[in-house]
Amino acid sequence: MSKRIAVVGASGYAGAELVGLLLGHPEAEIVALRGSSRRRDEPAQRFSDLFPRYEGLCDLPIEPLDRDELLSHDLDAVFLATPHELSHELAGELVARGVVTFDLSAAFRLPDASLYPTHYGFAHAQPDLLRVAAYGMPELFAAEIARADLVAVPGCYPTSAILPLRPLVDAGLLAPREIIVDSASGVSGAGRKAETKSLFCEVSLQAYGVFTHRHRPEIATYVGRPVCFTPHLAAFDRGILSTIHAWLLPGVDEATVRATLERRYANQPFVRLLAKGKWPAVASVRGTNHCDIGLAVEGDHLLISSAIDNLVKGAAGQAVQCMNVRFGLPQTLGLLPNAQRENACPS
Repeated sequence: MSKRIAVVGASGYAGAELVGLLLGHPEAEIVALRGSSRRRDEPAQRFSDLFPRYEGLCDLPIEPLDRDELLSHDLDAVFLATPHELSHELAGELVARGVVTFDLSAAFRLPDASLYPTHYGFAHAQPDLLRVAAYGMPELFAAEIARADLVAVPGCYPTSAILPLRPLVDAGLLAPREIIVDSASGVSGAGRKAETKSLFCEVSLQAYGVFTHRHRPEIATYVGRPVCFTPHLAAFDRGILSTIHAWLLPGVDEATVRATLERRYANQPFVRLLAKGKWPAVASVRGTNHCDIGLAVEGDHLLISSAIDNLVKGAAGQAVQCMNVRFGLPQTLGLLPNAQRENACPS
């Protein structure tokens, strides 16, 4: 039987990407779309009016958020593509009512509640939920996701860094030095809100959040090493390219690094380790749930390049992958062409 799904925050880029993926998922039925606003005087808009490419495929209205009304839909799962503070407020009630919750915000990604005021601007009032939330990276935490009722879907920048680095830390290959992560993201990573820096005529390649970006502690937590993380806004619409510098312990060579990643991801369909001399590109992962990884070693200096689509593997696709794991479905269902089918939601 198909899972009954609601998407809260369906009017944003990540929410729209979620709806698109769920339409092609044979085990998902979208029964409700909600915005992040509670204002009842705001008129509902059809999803396909906001995103015309879905005309005739999903004409459901995006209604203002009313928790009691939302829960009346007998839901199996809710995806929260909402601001951190709203996810923090909603998740506990959803989980308590037996609804599996996939949160695309950062409200439950950091296990240490004391980090939230500094990095996210609010005090975390639900430490019990922090303790039971699974970090939603199926390649590394599938067992935890499979039994969790609250899944904290990782950030886009952290995904591009954690996937190539964590197996190397676990294998004890890296020297105890700070890892450098430089990442460039497409403009969609800034969200759909209107800002001057995101305008077509204004956007440029530029660093931001230097030494202060909120994803730095998330990367460090799940890599297991201190990191110096510098994000950049780039003049393309979607995708992330990360260039990572780390240092190897004596005796560790490129072949060892490659063999370690190959073993860790041998049965993981969405991580692709590229052949020597080949390098990831955002165009190669656009619209996919893949993370492509390339690497080279000079002396003890390891350089890794990774590419993901920030809206898919960095958000909506990873959330659907987590849904598949949680409900015992193949990880690729609804995320690869041969696993998809048309499944329009009703008007």
